[in-house]
Amino acid sequence: MSIQITSLQNPRIKELVRLRESRRERVSSGKILVEGKDEIRLALAAGHRPISLFLAPSLGASPAELELSAAETQIFTVSEAVFGKVSYREHPDGYLAVFPLPQRKMEELHGRSWDFVLVLEGIEKPGNLGAILRSADAAGVEAVLLCDPRLDPWNPNVVRASRGALFAVPLYPLSNQEALSFLREQGLRILAAMPQGNVLYHALDLTQPLAWVLGTEDKGLSPFWQEACDERVVIPMSGRVNSLNVSVAAAILLFETIRQRTSAKRARF
Repeated sequence: MSIQITSLQNPRIKELVRLRESRRERVSSGKILVEGKDEIRLALAAGHRPISLFLAPSLGASPAELELSAAETQIFTVSEAVFGKVSYREHPDGYLAVFPLPQRKMEELHGRSWDFVLVLEGIEKPGNLGAILRSADAAGVEAVLLCDPRLDPWNPNVVRASRGALFAVPLYPLSNQEALSFLREQGLRILAAMPQGNVLYHALDLTQPLAWVLGTEDKGLSPFWQEACDERVVIPMSGRVNSLNVSVAAAILLFETIRQRTSAKRARF
C-alpha cells in the first residue's frame, strides 16, 4: 500500500529537492535520484534496488509497471504539483526513485581480466558524460575510469543524459596514476585520442585488449596521458574546427572498436 503526499512542504519532498540540487547531500546521505520509468527499469535490471519510489498517478505512473511492491520499497503517490517540484525533467512521466549511491572501489578492478576499457580525464559536462555512458553501454565497454572529474558523476543530469546507462556500465573514479597502474597491470594497450595524434584511429588493429583515453574539448588530455600512452590517435577532420565534442569522439572510437571485433569474429566462422 502506498502513502499519499500532497504537501509541497512535506519533509520527504524537501529531501528530494536537496538530493536533486546538492552534491554534498548526495554524498553525505549516500542516496541519488533516478527519474523516468525506463531509467529506473535499467537500474533494476543491473541489480540495484530503490529505497523509495515516488509516483504521480495523474501522469500515468503505476508501481505495477516496475514490478515493485511496498514490501521491498517504500512507495509514495504524489500530486502532479508535488511531482513538478521534485522533477528535473522538462516532460516528466511521473516516476522518481531514490537509490543507494553505487559504491565502486578500485579493489573490484583486480582479480579478473579486462578487455575493453574507457578512460575519461577531466570531464566537466553532465550531458557529455551521460552520452558517453550510453555509447559505452551500447559498444560493450567493460568499465569506465573517471580521472580528475570536474563534475559529480551522480548528478541527476548525468543520470538523465545517460538514460540509466550509468547503472549498466561500471564507473570508477580514480586518480590518473591509479588508472595508469591498473591499465599497465592488465597489459592493456593505451590509446590516447588527441588532435595532435599521428595514427589514424581506423588504421589501428583494435581487436586486442585496449583502453581508449579521452580528455575535454577545451584542453584535451594532460601531459600525463600524452606521455603514458602507447599510441597517440587522431580522428581526421577536414573542417576549420580542430576538435569534436568528446561524446561524439568517444562514440566514433568505441564503435570502430566494436566494428573491427565483430568483423574479426565473423571472419573466424
